[in-house]
Amino acid sequence: MEKIDNIDNLDRKILSIVMHNARIPSKDVAQECGVSRAAIHQRIQRMIDLGIITGSGYTVNPKKLGYSTCTYIGVNLERGALYSTVVPELEKIPEVVECHFTTGPYTMMVKLFVRDNEHLMDLLNRKIQMIPGVTGTETLISLDNSIYRTIPLRTE
Repeated sequence: MEKIDNIDNLDRKILSIVMHNARIPSKDVAQECGVSRAAIHQRIQRMIDLGIITGSGYTVNPKKLGYSTCTYIGVNLERGALYSTVVPELEKIPEVVECHFTTGPYTMMVKLFVRDNEHLMDLLNRKIQMIPGVTGTETLISLDNSIYRTIPLRTE
């Protein structure tokens, strides 16, 4: 994906506001930016069309839904080219929330949430390790998430 250079300081200000609170009323954003509500709507729609804003929604706490363990799994494949066939198989596992094609000791890094160690072992043994092309996995359990934030905006 290419970098978009055609955003201005008003766009950056709007982004900095909505990145921290996607539910803020547009009238409040307009007031803080000193422009009309229509201008805010137009700017946000333009940034959606440009692919700068890619989604909206709520952040859900997995623990409140019974998923007490956040896990990262380093996955090794027979060949890196199998990535494009392994990803659709991982997408079938609802507990998988992220998948990255990586450099370093693993071909892929997968993030998932599980209820407990038994659930994790079941996903590893009966699903992830059974995907054709997967030659090995290494599991890292997150003990705590100390930092969770959005990417900073460049000021140019």
